[in-house]
Amino acid sequence: MSKSQYETFETHEPYGRDVPVDLYGHGRGMPVHAAQTLPYGPYKDTYRPAYEAEAYFVAEPVLPRQGRGNTAHSGSAPEEHAGSAPEAAARAAAGGRAERRRRARCAERPESAVRRLLPQALVVAFLAGGTSAFVANDKAIELTVEGKQRTLHTFADDVHELLADEGVRVGAHDMVVPAPGTALAGGDTVAVRYGRPVRLTLDGERREVWTTAHTVEGALDELGVRAEGAYLSTSRSQNIGRAGLALDVRTERAVTIMADGRPRTLRTNAATVREAVEEAGITLRGEDTTSVPSDSFPRDGQTITVLRVSGSREVREEQIPFTTQRTEDPTLFKGTEIVEPGQPGLRRDTYFLRTVNGVHEKPRRETSEVVRKPHPEVVRVGTKPLPAAVDGADGLNWRGLAACESGGRPHAVDPSGTYGGLYQFDAHTWHSLGGSGRPQDASAEEQTFRAKKLYKRQGSTPWPHCGARLHG
Repeated sequence: MSKSQYETFETHEPYGRDVPVDLYGHGRGMPVHAAQTLPYGPYKDTYRPAYEAEAYFVAEPVLPRQGRGNTAHSGSAPEEHAGSAPEAAARAAAGGRAERRRRARCAERPESAVRRLLPQALVVAFLAGGTSAFVANDKAIELTVEGKQRTLHTFADDVHELLADEGVRVGAHDMVVPAPGTALAGGDTVAVRYGRPVRLTLDGERREVWTTAHTVEGALDELGVRAEGAYLSTSRSQNIGRAGLALDVRTERAVTIMADGRPRTLRTNAATVREAVEEAGITLRGEDTTSVPSDSFPRDGQTITVLRVSGSREVREEQIPFTTQRTEDPTLFKGTEIVEPGQPGLRRDTYFLRTVNGVHEKPRRETSEVVRKPHPEVVRVGTKPLPAAVDGADGLNWRGLAACESGGRPHAVDPSGTYGGLYQFDAHTWHSLGGSGRPQDASAEEQTFRAKKLYKRQGSTPWPHCGARLHG
């Protein structure tokens, strides 16, 4: 039989025949049941064109296959239809009508059917292609932001575009897995964790670090800080908000304390050396101190020595030396110097005498007070020219007289302190001759000049024991 899409068979077999049926519902000449059945009633035409029922499957027009009559009833028809004459006549009439309808359908031009079906096929193909592209670009992605998970559909090509489309803003300290430039495929998972600033003071050193952990314990793990036995300024379960927090961590350290001749080693998370010494059960008294500043941070493996200090204070008075000032005096003959003695000052100092672990240290001056200021020494130097000579006295033996009176020493003074100089003048006689100051402070030339003037006035009488030397 023909399998053209344009063929439709309306012939029906009577009920009661056990005949295998093909795709179109036609029998294949198999044996039938013996029971007699009545034929269908008046025939009703239910024909519909094939393109209205199966338009999407038409590729090209198919012409009906030529045959000999109704092939559905060929073959063993005589045996199958052996029965009454009216029944055979009814079947023949129905077959004739079906054949006429089939011939009428086949008379249509195949080209007209193709023209009617082609626009509909193009529209369907366009819609099918667009839908396929739309479905291919849509990706199901699992996005987790700060632990909050959701599944979404996106057309983004990479992680960065996905975050921008979803309004998720990330900074330099935030963590995005996978990296923002990674291409996306359906079923991928993207995770975002925000960074949090932590103002961390770790074993006395302050710095600012960033972490994506939500708790203090997680931040310590992330930063690699050993927290066993450590001091924490806040609980390990403390949440870290986006604004961050300040955290003080002091890890456990081994410290050795040397005190009173024996060492003590302990593990501590003390903040200062003083706290570590106290934890070792050592008491600092009076001036006691440590080998390192007591408020410094104790380091791991550090040895700290306790210094037992005892001491006292002592007051000492010391002289402040005076200075010497020289001035010219035109009233004095050249070579003459008159000294006005100076006076030293006085300073009172307080010293601390310290003994450290039984060893005396160098005294340390704590305070100094000037009790009396020094008075300078003044030396008056004569600038007056000496007289050329003294008439009647220049030819005498003045050297011999000086040797007898003072041993020839210009600054000689007798044991009583009354007489001085080469010729042992007393102060009254010296001033009456025009001298100033003390005779022993004048130059030898001036003393000889004053002695000549005395000789002119009194002769050798002022020198009762040595005056004869003037003429010797």
